[in-house]
Amino acid sequence: MSKLDQKPKAKSLKRVRLAPSERQSLILDHTAQIIAREGVSALSMDRIGREAGISKSLVYNYFPNMTDLLRQLLQREWRRLRRLQAEAAEKAETFEGLVRAVTHVYLKYIDERGMLIERLQSEPSVSAIHDPTEFSRDQAVGYLAEIVTENFGLPPDMARAATDISFGLPAAAGAYLQQRKLSRDQLEDMTVTMIMGTFNELMREQTARLRPIHRGVAVTT
Repeated sequence: MSKLDQKPKAKSLKRVRLAPSERQSLILDHTAQIIAREGVSALSMDRIGREAGISKSLVYNYFPNMTDLLRQLLQREWRRLRRLQAEAAEKAETFEGLVRAVTHVYLKYIDERGMLIERLQSEPSVSAIHDPTEFSRDQAVGYLAEIVTENFGLPPDMARAATDISFGLPAAAGAYLQQRKLSRDQLEDMTVTMIMGTFNELMREQTARLRPIHRGVAVTT
């Protein structure tokens, strides 16, 4: 069970005055908790207000409608995840260490927050947003694809395609983690092995294709 799946503790009746940014964050936090436990369909502005200990009208003061609220929540979660992955990647000294670091951060995020991002992305009105931040998927793929090109000698288009496809493996591992059929460490090892195997095999195949033909001395009569 992820931390977001846990039932919130009973709220104090004492009203605390918060800064607007803190109040907005509080609303997003409680929305995330409901989604993690029950899914997007369980949401309403009234329920979010009750669980956050505020009025429905105050929720509307910060978010004009549910779509805007969910879009901001998705953007916040993507920024958080991408920031953590970028920080982990910067500390890696080898390519395998980079893959492991990024995978570790993702699976830890899933362990703590459940399939929150995936549930948000399943909503058409929410998934249609384009994340303009530096933590967008496109920029993350581009950053890793350049490293793949340099370390494995793959053409840039092939490196980008392989990197983009490999992004799906941690997500699949995260979904499997939620079923609790394997431990997080086991799934991390398996995911890293699969990603590294992909790039190593592509490098081997590319090297074989470009290997010069060595012809024997022609026999003349």
